[in-house]
Amino acid sequence: MVEELLTAAVAAGTVIALYSAAAARVVRQYERGLVFRFGRLRHEVKPPGFTMVIPFVDRMHKVNMQIVTLPVPAQEGITRDNVTVRVDAVVYFRVVDPKNAVIEVEDYRFAVSQMAQTSLRSIIGKSDLDDLLSNREKLNEGLELMIDSPAVGWGVQIDRVEIKDVSLPEAMKRSMARQAEADRERRARLINADAELQASRKLAEAAAVMGQEPAALQLRLLQTVVAVAAEKNSTLVLPFPVELLRFLERATEAQPHAPATPRPPAVTAPPPPQPTAAEPPPVDAPAPPESTAAEPTEGAGAQPPDSAGAARVNGSPTEPAAPADVPAPPDPRP
Repeated sequence: MVEELLTAAVAAGTVIALYSAAAARVVRQYERGLVFRFGRLRHEVKPPGFTMVIPFVDRMHKVNMQIVTLPVPAQEGITRDNVTVRVDAVVYFRVVDPKNAVIEVEDYRFAVSQMAQTSLRSIIGKSDLDDLLSNREKLNEGLELMIDSPAVGWGVQIDRVEIKDVSLPEAMKRSMARQAEADRERRARLINADAELQASRKLAEAAAVMGQEPAALQLRLLQTVVAVAAEKNSTLVLPFPVELLRFLERATEAQPHAPATPRPPAVTAPPPPQPTAAEPPPVDAPAPPESTAAEPTEGAGAQPPDSAGAARVNGSPTEPAAPADVPAPPDPRP
């Protein structure tokens, strides 16, 4: 009798031990347990700690409630200003509703990853290259909103989205480097010009002060000579008084200038007249009538006419008489 009771007690203990081992579950602090009984979700969510389920009837699914770091693969796209870039990002999210994370979506990690890639390509197409390089905070906020909108129904909350790297083509990198170099050179020239302007003002003030005291200029000259002589070089400095140059300049200005001898104007012969085609041919004027001079007497001492037909009076030839005015013929042109 006693042996039978002991055997039954051992058997019952074994069964209880096996049942407890099959029904015992441990939920970690960062997890939540969902129990499915005959494939149907139980309403209560198992908290962290030790819990029991019905063996072969209940099935427990544990959901991680920690923040998940999900890297987004590099996406290649064309920006709004037609520049091809490759951008990769990282998404930080966590599950806030275990039931929706298990029931509403098959794999919430894969769903968030695909949504992040699609949203990243959309952000690249809507943004300029300057925004991708300098205004990442605004793009991160826009990307977070685009991913978080559908993820709310999956029981997932997007904590943060960060754009990690923006890869540019080599030609674009060289162009940007030249632009940055030109900008730095421009600023350097502006600073140098400003320094030259300030130095010129100070030098003008110093020159005005030295002009009032001539001895100051001589002291400055002696200081320059001392500074040059202190160095080990073969430079020969010969001071030359400035007053001597001023004296020579005043003497040159006071010397009168000799007036320049004007040149006679060049005499040029007038060009010969050119006859026009419409001008009528000249008409030969009639020869003057030969004047018959009376033969002088032997007592009058008259001289015979010369071979040219001109009479000689007192030993000098005289001009022939001018012909009488002959009227010009009428103009045949209309």
